Amino acid sequence: MIEFRIDRRSGTSTYMQIVQQAKQAMRLGLLNPGDRLPTAREVVEATAINPNTVLKAYRELERDGLVEARRGLGTFVTKSLSSAATTGDDAPLRQELTGWMGRARQRGLLVEDVDALYAAVRDEHYPAEERR
Repeated sequence: MIEFRIDRRSGTSTYMQIVQQAKQAMRLGLLNPGDRLPTAREVVEATAINPNTVLKAYRELERDGLVEARRGLGTFVTKSLSSAATTGDDAPLRQELTGWMGRARQRGLLVEDVDALYAAVRDEHYPAEERR
């Protein structure tokens, strides 16, 4: 089961952090169709946020067609965003990225340097108008 981590200094709204983390877990194959999301109460206990914030995030995921709320049972993933060809542990692109990340760390790059480099290269290959 996914555990949400809230960064109060990120500048991103709390509900959107939950949405983004759930989608990332779906892309990485950590959440698959049929999996249950933590209940609002479980998220509140783990993160000390307002239950309405969790419910707002889950409604957003439901509007996107990614989850379904089942009364009395919970909220369940209905769609996969993962592609085993690119995100599985043995996927060639993941292996290349893992090797690159190891070399970057050996050369002394900080996580902030890696993030900046990634964003710059991503923006070269995926112009803003192609991203949503």
